[in-house]
Amino acid sequence: MAFQKPSHTFTKIHLKGLRTNSLHILFSLSFTVFINTLSFAQELPKKSKEIPARELDDRMPIRADSIINRPVKTIEIDTTEQDSIKQDEFLKDVVTYKASDYVAVNQKKQKIYLFNEALVQYEDMEIKAGVIEIDYSKNLVYAGRLKDSTGYSQKPVFTQGANVIEPDSIIFNTDTRRALIFNSVTEQSGGTVIAERTKRENDSVYFIGRGKFTTSEDLDDPEYYILMNRAKIVPNKKIVTGLSQMYIYDVPTPIAIPFAYFPMSKKQTSGIIFPSFGEDTGNDRGYFLQNGGYYFAISDYLDLAILGDYYTNGSYGFRVDNNYAVRYKFRGNISFRYENLLNSERGFPDFAQSTIYNFRWSHNQDAKANPNSRFSASVNLGSSQYYQRSINQLNQSNFLNNTLASSVSYSKTFKGEPQVNLNVTATHSQNTNTESINLTLPTVQASMSRVFPFAPKSGAKKGIIQNINFQVNTRGEYRINTTDSLFGKSEMFDDAIAGMKHTIPLTTNFKVFNHFSVSASTNLEETWTLKTIRRFYDASLDEVVTTDINGFDRFLTYNFSTSLGTTLYGMYNFDKEGKDPKIRAIRHVVRPSLSYSITPAFNQYYETYEVIDADGTTTEEYTKFENSLFGRPSNNYSSSLGISIGNNFEAKIRDKDSTKTEAKKVFLLNNLNFGTSYDLAADSLNWSPVRVTGGTQILNKKMNINFGMTLDPYALDSNNNKINTYNIDNGGSLFRLTSANMNISYSLSNESFGGGDDDEDSASSREAARSGGRTDGLFGKTQDFADKRLSDRDRDNKDEEENNDFYNYKMPWSLRLSYALNYTNTRRQNQISSNSLMFSGDVELSPRWSIGASSGYDFLNKGFTFTQLRFERDLLSWRMNFTWVPFSDRSSWNFFIGIKSNLLKDLKYDQRRQPDQRLGN
Repeated sequence: MAFQKPSHTFTKIHLKGLRTNSLHILFSLSFTVFINTLSFAQELPKKSKEIPARELDDRMPIRADSIINRPVKTIEIDTTEQDSIKQDEFLKDVVTYKASDYVAVNQKKQKIYLFNEALVQYEDMEIKAGVIEIDYSKNLVYAGRLKDSTGYSQKPVFTQGANVIEPDSIIFNTDTRRALIFNSVTEQSGGTVIAERTKRENDSVYFIGRGKFTTSEDLDDPEYYILMNRAKIVPNKKIVTGLSQMYIYDVPTPIAIPFAYFPMSKKQTSGIIFPSFGEDTGNDRGYFLQNGGYYFAISDYLDLAILGDYYTNGSYGFRVDNNYAVRYKFRGNISFRYENLLNSERGFPDFAQSTIYNFRWSHNQDAKANPNSRFSASVNLGSSQYYQRSINQLNQSNFLNNTLASSVSYSKTFKGEPQVNLNVTATHSQNTNTESINLTLPTVQASMSRVFPFAPKSGAKKGIIQNINFQVNTRGEYRINTTDSLFGKSEMFDDAIAGMKHTIPLTTNFKVFNHFSVSASTNLEETWTLKTIRRFYDASLDEVVTTDINGFDRFLTYNFSTSLGTTLYGMYNFDKEGKDPKIRAIRHVVRPSLSYSITPAFNQYYETYEVIDADGTTTEEYTKFENSLFGRPSNNYSSSLGISIGNNFEAKIRDKDSTKTEAKKVFLLNNLNFGTSYDLAADSLNWSPVRVTGGTQILNKKMNINFGMTLDPYALDSNNNKINTYNIDNGGSLFRLTSANMNISYSLSNESFGGGDDDEDSASSREAARSGGRTDGLFGKTQDFADKRLSDRDRDNKDEEENNDFYNYKMPWSLRLSYALNYTNTRRQNQISSNSLMFSGDVELSPRWSIGASSGYDFLNKGFTFTQLRFERDLLSWRMNFTWVPFSDRSSWNFFIGIKSNLLKDLKYDQRRQPDQRLGN
């Protein structure tokens, strides 16, 4: 026996161009066959002729060596069948092997032993085990564990690429390439197969007995598994089983199937999407199947899902979802939903039928794809009553949305001097309450960068002349105003209008007395239109007639404006000798501004006509550009003086950290602005109302406060009409409060008191934003549990939870508040038009239990707003969700329990009660 016992053995064998005629080459060939047996590589040369041939029966009894630490078993292996793959004469790469204790070769027994931390590497394959033994006289290879006082250790681990097999022991026949694998653990496309005994038939087929399939992370004690009495496995392709039964914590359940098929491809594949089932009792639609259909994996860049719903009363719907992406170029998704709804049964008095639809498109271009051009789309259009009537709208809070908006735009930048920017945009705005729709198809805008004709070629621009600059802007639109009932029909184009406006601003700026900034500008605008009007009095009809005149026409306007502004700083220090006050200083920044604008009267674009009636003849004035897309030219001379004052207040306070010497800056008022104007050319009511706005952030910037008010200096008469008399001269105060508003939002969580950042459920926020809803959860959160089995927050916190051996005493929670108040007193109403408080919060009672609620209270109408209660339980491999809308005409509930893994996402139970649409209508 050749015995080696170095402290650490590391051997390499280079066999390029050598014949297989030595003992070490025999070992290399035998072990390479062993590796190829596991990793589906090509077969190696047969054993050397120096080993005497033996006559073996077709069925040869083999006893497992004691190194496997198993009871002795008799295993029958058929050695007559040969692999059809042609054998090579040479190895393709270097075989590297080592062991911590020893590597021994027994020539008498024709065996090679590797003991303790045995490792063999060949190409992209690697095997680790406590003990590896090669019996090249019997063409058998053994790999097993080590047994010590604590039990077993160093289980065999075979790795090839991304495939990993972890059995207790392995027996191979290098001639037939068949193998027996005991207690193997193999990951297959997100799932794990645990098998007591596995038989390897060839490179791509395995047969197992008493195998378990699970997606649990705890393989020693899985929460659930599917027990397969017999199964056939094609790695990374499929698993076909016979009788299978689900076990939950080793307890058998009545969920059993005679056979099953599990696709295991690592690539996305097409397949059936199983529907959810239930009963719609609120609207008498009967039993239903929802969200069932087929998924088409068209390519790595494009997919398509077609889903449908069916109700036993005849109602149906379908949805088409498409995702597409090209890395570093663009990505997007398209969704179309259509529903044909029947209430009650045909022939009954309450029978009603309606159809609704919704189309969404989102497209985003990668910023690196083309820096000079960009295309983007955000489309959300459809029936105005879609969110109110849809019976498969998973986000219940969307019914509160009263606006649908869309935008598709393309922009292009032409580099040069001057630079030219081109933007083409199509927009859509839809009011779901009034069912009015506004479209621009399209809006074309072109602009040229500013040109400084008198600027020096080098150095800074100084003075009024060098700062003179101009640019050219062009905007054209084709605008359509229609209604929901006419959308998509030819009638929607009847009242469409088109126009174009060209603007050339000429501006300059300079300093006066080093402290005052002066700017002056002149704007020249030319408006083009394709439709004008003609108005006259028809005596035969005794009425004023207005006719449309199709054809190109134009008008030119201009104006002048200038402004003077500066910035004043005030500081009040509280520091005193020998004292360190908490508030060290307060700084007040004032930005006053005085502006003047003048606009002449363009009477040349106005015409007159005479109206004869019982009172005589009167002359009326009009302009043929009355219906122009960009407005009519003004026939009133305007000379206006504007005054505005901006303020902000800051404080320097002593930092709570005593090691810091610098004072901490905090905002007392982010802004406090006053603005008004005086019309020098007006005969009366020269002053415009004073507008006051302000805002600040307090409580470590967690609370935002914004407020505004309008103050009118003029009084009202007995009919509540504004008169040309100051309110103070009419026995009132200096100003009359006509309107006021205040908005307060407050967001905090347990992280707010620990120095961390507040985090919201981004997956729910993205879905709400895509539907046009709120992202803060104040109107509730999505109920699409089937497609949201693992939220982003869970994925982020999973590793942190696994590292915590003890229960975290901190209870994560979050709270979002929003308060809105509006006051109106324009005509002495003296009323609060709205006064409401909304809130949304979530609390994790334990690491896997969480509850949440979204609601609000309307103080004006004295009632609760839309209320949603949420309960969630993380069951490790499973997730359980329950949402409940306890009252209102949207009263409903939704229960879901299912497996998180997408591999077994159809193992679920989903039950819901739909809102009663008849109450909402």
